[in-house]
Amino acid sequence: MDETIRFSISLPESLLKELDEKMINKGYASRSEFVRDLIRKELIEEKWSISGEEVFGVLALIYDHNKKELAERLIDIQHHTPINIVCATHIHIDHHNCLETIILRGTPEAIENIAIKIGGLTGIKFSKLTRAATVDK
Repeated sequence: MDETIRFSISLPESLLKELDEKMINKGYASRSEFVRDLIRKELIEEKWSISGEEVFGVLALIYDHNKKELAERLIDIQHHTPINIVCATHIHIDHHNCLETIILRGTPEAIENIAIKIGGLTGIKFSKLTRAATVDK
C-alpha cells in the first residue's frame, strides 16, 4: 500500500466553500476523501479516452416490456457483441415497465457502441451508461 503524503493547496475562499458544500452533501467525512475521489474520477475518464484499454460499464435501462420484439432485440444485440457481457439483471417494475442492468467489459469504443445501439431501440424509455475502470491509485 502506498504511503500517504500530505500536501497543501491554495483555493479562493468561494471555491473552498463550494468544495465543502459538495463534500458535505455527498456524505464525505473529510476533504481528503472527497479530493481523492475527484482524482480517481478523472483517472477513470482518462482511461476511457485511451483506445484499446479494458474498461467496464454498467448500462441501466428502463423499457416497456410490451413493446413487440424488444426483449428479443436486446438479447440478440447482447449475444452478437464483441465485448464481454459479465452479468445482466432484469426486474419487473410494474405491469408495463422493466428495469435491466447490463455489466459490460471491453474497450471504451465497443461499450459506447453497444450502449448507443441498445439505447436507441424503440421502447427504451431510459438508458444510462456508467463508466468504470480500475485505477491503481
